Amino acid sequence: MPNTDAHVLRADWLEYVRALAPASVDLLFADPPFNTGITRSSPPSGARRGRVTSYRYTDAWSDAAAYIDWLRVRLTAALPALRPAANILIHCDWRADHHVRILLDQLLGPDRFVNHIIWSYGLGGSSPRRFARKHDDILFYSRDPAACHFDPPRVPATSRRLAGRVKKATDVLDIPSLNNMARERTGYPTQKPVALLELLIAACCPPGGVVLDPCCGSGTTLVAAARLGRTALGCDLNPRAVALTRRRLERERPGRTPARPRTP
Repeated sequence: MPNTDAHVLRADWLEYVRALAPASVDLLFADPPFNTGITRSSPPSGARRGRVTSYRYTDAWSDAAAYIDWLRVRLTAALPALRPAANILIHCDWRADHHVRILLDQLLGPDRFVNHIIWSYGLGGSSPRRFARKHDDILFYSRDPAACHFDPPRVPATSRRLAGRVKKATDVLDIPSLNNMARERTGYPTQKPVALLELLIAACCPPGGVVLDPCCGSGTTLVAAARLGRTALGCDLNPRAVALTRRRLERERPGRTPARPRTP
C-alpha cells in the first residue's frame, strides 16, 4: 500500500527548508523556474478537457547572475536538512544548466557530481534556425557518492536481440512530456509526467525515505513519492499550486478508487 505521509505548505523555499529537522531528507528534487523571461501560463487548449486554464507564475529575473544568486541562497539553506549521503537532483534547461552545475560544484564539490541526466521528451515544435530543443537537463549530485542510495532503474530494451526484455537505464531518459490532452494533465504550466519522477525517485531515494521538493508546482514529485512509499515534503509560493497538490495527494490516499483526474 502506498505511503501517503505527504505534507505541502504555502511557503518560500528559503523559509520552508530552514524549518526542517537537520539531516532528515534523503532526496532533494528541485524543478525551479528556468528564468525564461516570461510569465508561464496554462495552455488555453486545456479548457477543452474541462481543466483550469488560469494557473500562472512569473519566470523572470533581471539576468542570469540574479537567478543563480536566488538559487544559491536556497540550496545553501537546504543543505543542513540533507542526510550525510543524500542525493540532489536539480531540473533545469539550456538557459542555466552550465551555471547551475558550476554552482553545485561550488556548494558541494566537483567530486560530488554523479550524472548529467538528459530528459528527452520528444514533443513540441521545430525551428528553421537551429536543431529542435527536445530535452531538459537534470543534474545529479550526492553528498557522498560512495555511500548514496542508487537502485538502477530498468527500461524496455530497444535492440532486436533483447526484444521484450529490460535493461538498465542510461543517462538519457526517453519519457514523453504531457501533451495537452493527456489524462494526467491538470492545467498547470510546465507540469512534468509522473513516470519521470517515479523513475528518478525509485532510483535515488531509499524505500521509506524522505523526498523534498521545495518548489513543487503541480505536485507531481509529491504524488510520485507517495505512490512509491516515500514520505513527501513540499512547498510553493503559489497558493493555487499548493491547493492543486493537496487535491492530487488526496486522491492517492489508501482506499481511494483511482479515477480519471478531475477538474482542479
